[in-house]
Amino acid sequence: MSKKKALGRGLSALLSDTDETEKLDVDVTSPVGSNKVIRDSINEILLSEIETNPFQPRQHFDQEALKELSESIKLHGIIQPVTVRRLTRNQYQLISGERRFQASKLAGLTAIPAYVRTADDQQMLEMALIENIQRENLNPIEISLSYQRLINECNLKQEELGERVGKQRSTVTNYLRLLKLPPDIQIAVRDYKLTMGHARAIINVDNADSQLYIFRKTLAEDLSVRKVEELARQVVAGTTMTAATTPTAQPKEITQLQSRLSSHFGTKISVKSDGKKGDIRIPFLSIEDLNRILDILKV
Repeated sequence: MSKKKALGRGLSALLSDTDETEKLDVDVTSPVGSNKVIRDSINEILLSEIETNPFQPRQHFDQEALKELSESIKLHGIIQPVTVRRLTRNQYQLISGERRFQASKLAGLTAIPAYVRTADDQQMLEMALIENIQRENLNPIEISLSYQRLINECNLKQEELGERVGKQRSTVTNYLRLLKLPPDIQIAVRDYKLTMGHARAIINVDNADSQLYIFRKTLAEDLSVRKVEELARQVVAGTTMTAATTPTAQPKEITQLQSRLSSHFGTKISVKSDGKKGDIRIPFLSIEDLNRILDILKV
């Protein structure tokens, strides 16, 4: 079966895919760490023989949650095996289950139950991304990045992606749109300081400076999603004087400088000049925000 045919058949098909030319010896009495591994069955594999998955979509692991899982593993063992692929005779790579893998290390285990699968790099990427999206509590930005990788690296269209992950195309689109927001807003969504609802309202404003203005105002005043939606409509309609609006026309060079500084500092910078002199104002919303700006200035 060619790689092209293996891809695109869904997660369950990929997980059950085998290669007749690479079958391993089957021995139900194989000891831990032996070279005889039962393909598509649960095997005890040494943790020292397993490497982490380079395609892992999760970028942040809650250390406290890992400790709790570790304590649970000490008491009850591994309830759900991890999934790996075999690289060499005594070397494996995780496809899914990195939290269980890391927690098992913390628990002091030397081996872990695992399913052994056959997969090339592209299949590894697709399996890891889809399985993590479906089973792990990824933050919205990690989900968005995973969707984008599936589209770019696995050559999937949004409709196909929706079918793979069991989501409507509109849901996939909403996640992908998050990646168009300024970095500061993406970080806030990633860290759950801003909800998807707030972010979706801000996305409806095209101008990055205006987006940052609404974002800062939302955090400072703890605005509800409905309030943010209304504010975004006002900004789009031009009925609200935002920090991104200047009362008088500025030279093109000053406007460009203002835009660059605003992007650099993650907040709206006011630059005024009469052609000879002027001033630059950097607003901050809290002491924490001030310290962030001072760090950027290296003061």
